[in-house]
Amino acid sequence: MSENNGEMQEQLPVKRAVLDYDDVRKMAPFFEGKEKLVNRVFHWLAVDKTNDYHSRNMHLPGPEFSHKMFDELGATMTIRNEEVLNSIPEGPFVTVSNHPYGALDGMALIDIVGHHRSDFKVMVNMILNHIGALRPNFIAVDALASDDPAKRAVSVKGITDAMRHVKQGHPLGFFPAGAVSKLTWGLRIEDREWQPSVIRIIQKLKVPVIPIYFHGHNSWVFTMLGMIDWRLRTLRLPTEVFNKTNREFRVSVGNVITPEEMAQYTTPEELGAFLKQKTYNLKKWL
Repeated sequence: MSENNGEMQEQLPVKRAVLDYDDVRKMAPFFEGKEKLVNRVFHWLAVDKTNDYHSRNMHLPGPEFSHKMFDELGATMTIRNEEVLNSIPEGPFVTVSNHPYGALDGMALIDIVGHHRSDFKVMVNMILNHIGALRPNFIAVDALASDDPAKRAVSVKGITDAMRHVKQGHPLGFFPAGAVSKLTWGLRIEDREWQPSVIRIIQKLKVPVIPIYFHGHNSWVFTMLGMIDWRLRTLRLPTEVFNKTNREFRVSVGNVITPEEMAQYTTPEELGAFLKQKTYNLKKWL
């Protein structure tokens, strides 16, 4: 990874814990002076397991950090059509993926693509950016920026860094849904409509796109919590990582989509629908 690329996005100091008591009391003053309660909640939500793994492995570079997580879970990863990644020439490209698991999708993507290209980064939300060990592989934006000037500034900087990263010849991964897959009215778990803001970035970049599909989904408990409130679902994410022990993760890599092929779709909505369909066409596991 080039020196310029490493300096592209200002990196915060990496803490041993992903989330600690001080983080919680700053976000929710109710917990001021209630460290024992916070620790019990951490145990209940498996945040303590997340902190332990991060503390022990934070020295590892991104792909190794991610790969070891799957090893510790006793999980295997089966990748279909990985030869597409083996034959990628030097230069910029973009990956687009569905987002059924949350943090594990980002880690798997860094593991899979990062072992082929060490300069690979993934655009993520601020929740995943708490994983300090992976920040060198992350470009963070705030999906909930709304009208908050500080949050909007984070997102603007993230988008600027992402554009620069690719224009300097490096690969970048997107989860265009911007959030974990949810239950549809047709009782299927899949991404919401892919965000036009992300698709506009891809249109401007004019580089090859590789669709990558992650098979499976989180537990039905996670899905039901999401129907009540997205924040409840977010609290469940660490538990969803550690309930995947001894699982097989199946990933399908699609063929390269050229800029010329994408050029026929003139609006972000049309291109987004096309890229999403290309990704979901990989769903069938033969």
